[in-house]
Formats: sequence, C-alpha cells, structure tokens
Amino acid sequence: AGAFYLVVAVFGGFAELVVRDGIVEAGNATATAENIRGSETLFRLGFAADLVQATVFLFTAMALYLLLRHVHEMAARAMVVLVAVSVAIICLNLLNQFTALQLATGPTPDDALAGLFADMQANGYLIAQIFFGLWLLPLGYLVYRSGAFPKALGVLLAIGCFGYLIDTFTNFLASGIAERIEWIVLAPAAVGELWMVAYLL
Repeated sequence: AGAFYLVVAVFGGFAELVVRDGIVEAGNATATAENIRGSETLFRLGFAADLVQATVFLFTAMALYLLLRHVHEMAARAMVVLVAVSVAIICLNLLNQFTALQLATGPTPDDALAGLFADMQANGYLIAQIFFGLWLLPLGYLVYRSGAFPKALGVLLAIGCFGYLIDTFTNFLASGIAERIEWIVLAPAAVGELWMVAYLL
C-alpha cells in the first residue's frame, strides 16, 4: 500500500505540478500551444505519468481496503468506490490533454483549439479532485479507528477532504480568490497524505 501510494504521489505530482503547471497557461492559447511544441517530449511524459498514477491509485485503494476493511467494511468499500470514480474521470479527462498535444504539434497546428483542450483538461482535473478529496474522508475515519496509525493522521486526512472540496468549488465559483487560498486549503491534505505514505512505508 505504501509503495503504491508513493508511486501515485511522485507520478501525479510530476504530471500536474511539473508538466502541466509549467506548460499550460490558462486562458492564453497561443502561449500554451507554443509551450507544448517547445516541450513536446515532457508533455508526453506527463500524459504517460498521469495514466500510470491513475492506474496505481486504484491499486492503492484496493491494498488499503485489504489493510483496513476489518475496521469498518462499508467505509472501506466507500473509499474504493470514490477512488474508482476519480480514476475513471482522470483517465477520460486525459483525452483532452492528448488532443491538445495533437492540435499543437500536428501538420497544421491550431493554437486556439490546443489551448481550449488544455484548459478543458485543467477543469476536468478539478472535477476529478472532488472524488480524490472525498476518498480521504472514509480513509481518515478508518485510519482514526484502526489503532494502527496516529489518530492525528486520521483527523488530518479527513480535514484534507474538505480542503480539496473548497479548492474545487472556489475555482469554479470564485476564481479570483482561488489561487490566493489554494495552498492554505490544500495544505492539510498534502501533509496528511505524505505522512500516510511515510507511515505505511
């Protein structure tokens, strides 16, 4: 479970924080398309890394289910279902990223459409974030009740769930303040998940 979770953290962090954050400029289609052309290999690696982390994310949930189902069967099942939904959204949403790549690097590049699909991928990622936020709630409960982990870790994971939800809906409803509060609301989830990985390992 710890090894799977580590793969998700490393590959997912690379795809989102290194590749897309460094290449996609929201609302600026020309700059995004030029960045994709200038870093085509990196953009492809980010796409592949996200496919790997999404697949391994499901394996992570299955491993954690086996580890924690004795605590509360229904909560463990809910955790796996929420992860499965998020994985499905992430994988389908990656079609937008690959389409942006094709449009930007094809024989007749279309920068406007490439930028549009790159922005669609970013918005789809935010929608998936609802579910990879929600899975932390049953996980936090199971961790808290199991007696095998520090109770503070379970609390932090549960708080992280609401941080992800706040970030998602702030981006869609009040985008002007979303960037300013993003790291504040996502900090509990980031700390909790890294702590969980370290504790499992």
